[in-house]
Order: sequence, then structure tokens, then C-alpha cells
Amino acid sequence: MSQHPVLNLRAQLIRLLVAVQQGQSLAQIQNKYFEHIAVQDKALWHELSLGVLRQWFALKQVTLPMLQKPVSDIHIETALYVGLYQLLCTRIADHAAISETVNAVKQLGFESASGLVNAILRRATREREQLIQQLQQAHGLPSWLYKRLKKDWKAQFEDLTQQLKGTAPLTLRINQRQIGRDAYLKKLQQQQIAARICQWSEVGIVLEQSVHIPDLPGFEQGWFSVQDEHAQLCAMLLPDLNQQLVVDACAAPGGKTAHVLEKYHPKQMLALDFDSKRLQRVEENLKRLQLNNEHVRILAADATNWQAQEAVDCIILDAPCSAIGVLRRHPDIRLLRQSSDIAKIVVLQQQILQHMWQQLKIGGHLLYITCSILKAENEQQMQTFFAQHTHAKEIQLNVSWGIEQQYGRQLLPAQGQGDGFYYCLIQKTA
Repeated sequence: MSQHPVLNLRAQLIRLLVAVQQGQSLAQIQNKYFEHIAVQDKALWHELSLGVLRQWFALKQVTLPMLQKPVSDIHIETALYVGLYQLLCTRIADHAAISETVNAVKQLGFESASGLVNAILRRATREREQLIQQLQQAHGLPSWLYKRLKKDWKAQFEDLTQQLKGTAPLTLRINQRQIGRDAYLKKLQQQQIAARICQWSEVGIVLEQSVHIPDLPGFEQGWFSVQDEHAQLCAMLLPDLNQQLVVDACAAPGGKTAHVLEKYHPKQMLALDFDSKRLQRVEENLKRLQLNNEHVRILAADATNWQAQEAVDCIILDAPCSAIGVLRRHPDIRLLRQSSDIAKIVVLQQQILQHMWQQLKIGGHLLYITCSILKAENEQQMQTFFAQHTHAKEIQLNVSWGIEQQYGRQLLPAQGQGDGFYYCLIQKTA
């Protein structure tokens, strides 16, 4: 991408955010912008890009009443949000936030709109307290998602919208084949790294300060992986998988595959994913964790039509989903996901479920998982499945976390804890 050398950080940021609005995910495009940012500005870039996306719809709500007429160009609207975010949510000095943002508007060729941006940002400094309050009270969701979550989680709704605006903690899963959790916690303490054990995961540690992951003790030796606490619960719900044939049906980036191999010695572990590029990550992770052995096979395959050579003992199905449960980690989902996506995703989940169910042996287990908090993908998906499959029996999860559903359990994102995840364990009875 040809980068104009004169573009300041805010102008680069506006370009990035416009690309996200046009349907490109942050993960796809972040790097090509990131490499043009000066080293000393990288932390600021990170904070502004994620922060503005996180507060996007709240900023929209705050900005609209300040405008006499809607802004005509996506770049100017974005510039206003970038400016307001700096003034209302960061410690950046007012004069720097305003002048840098106004300059960005000029650099991007919108000289005529620079006066408007300047006026609105100056007004915001005068009405700061009131605007901060409005921002905090705003639900900050696109309207379609607001309606769905309100319908699905009426009792939890107010808290849920606030939780989704927050940030998720950095959580490690300790590789028990290499080191115990307590021993690893000691090593962190010796290096004065603030950390605590997870509430639900028996192998999880929450880091309470920001760190550079590769610099943590034992990274190269495979002592840990980065994985959300609620995602770590998967391996605790499965039956004994020693000497079993296990399939991880949508495996990339490989956290669940690795966790099973850390805990059990399956006869064979097959990790499938249709995206061969993402399977490289699985391969790299298993190698670093020293888990890649002859019992593990990594296959580029589509879970809607892959055929097992023999009936499978256990299937882990972390189904493709809307990912609304991980909004805190991927705030661009607020802009990328559309209401019309949900029905398509539900159909894809059904296809994978139907097909993988046929691969399962009688008496075998399938663990259905999503990182969504929409009932259409979770409880309602299971209601449909059990209505159609008389030889399927739900195995009650004997746990104290999450919210019990008609089938399965739902975890909602919680401050200092894990993301939104759904689990349902099913056994094939005939």
C-alpha cells in the first residue's frame, strides 16, 4: 500500500477505520498500517484504534446532537469520533488531540470540513463532563444487536452492554506437561509480574499488567499459551480421552487441540480446519508446546463434508459463529457483523452439526461450543438439534459457572474474567 509520507498518525487511523467500515477486519489490515507507525507511537496507535472501535456507536450517539446536519463523508464522521475519543477517553492534551485531528482531516483532502471538526472538538472540551456521562450511559451497540441482546438477556442486559464496552484480561493456560500452575505463578512473582489464578479454569492464570508475551518465562519452552479463561473450560467438560479417537472439527488457531493433548493421551487426535493458512498456526503452537507427535494429524478439511475413516469417540465442535461473545477482544465485530449474517451462520452450524454427528460412534460425545451470546446460535440451535435427533442425549454439565439454559450453559463476558461462551455436551445413544 503506498503510504503518503506526510500523513500523521490520526490520518492513518482514520484510513484504517474507514477500511473497517467498508468490511475489512482489523486482523487483516492492521499490520500494513502498523509498520508505518513510529515505534514510540505504536502503543498510542493500539489504544486509539481499539478504543474508537469499542466506543464507536456510543460516540455516534454523542456526536449526532452536536451536528446541525448529518456529515456527508465517512472520513469526516470517523475523524470526529477519533477526536472525541481522545478528548473524552484518554489523557492526551486537548490542544494536541484537536490540532492533530484537524490536521489529519486536511491531510486527507477534506480542507473544507476542517472548520467543522475543529468547532465540534472545541465544543466538546467545554461540555466534557456531560459528554463523558452520555458516553458512559450509551449502550454502544448497533441497533440490531441491541434488540437481539435485550430480547435474549433481559435480566442481564444493562450489565451486559457495559461489560461488552470493557476490555478483556490477558489469560494464560499453563501447559501441565511442562510446569504446574503454582510453580509458574511463582516464576511470575519472582519477576515482579502481577498475576492471579483464574476463578474457574484449573490451569489458568490472569495477568494483571501488560506484558510482551514472548518475554514471559518459558515462552520458547512451551510452558503456556494465551487463551481466554472461558475457552479453557472446554477440556474440563470432556470425558476421559485417553486412548480415544478425538476430532477437533474447527481447530484453528489450535487452543483446544493443544489443551486436550496437555491433559490426555488420545489414541489419535485429528485437528481439522478448512483454512490451511490458519492451520499453520496450529502447527506452530503444537511445536512450541512440544505436543506434536505421531498421534496428532492436522488436516485442511471442511467440517460440512469431511469423512472419518472410522467412527469417532469424541468430537469438539467449536462452531463458526457471530463471535459476539468476544467483542471485547475484537471490537471491529461491532461494525463488521450485520443482522443478516446471523441466519446464514445458524444454517452453517446446522450443516456442520448434522454432518459431524454422523461421524460419531454410539456412546461417543460431541461438545458443541460457540463464542457467541446469541440464543439463535446456542440454546435455540440445540433445541432444533434435539428435536431432530432422538438418539441424542444431553449430558448435564456438573459445574457452578454460567447460566443454565434449556440445553447447555451460557457464560457471559465478565470484568476481569472470560468472554461470552456457550457449551453443550451431547452423547449419542443409538
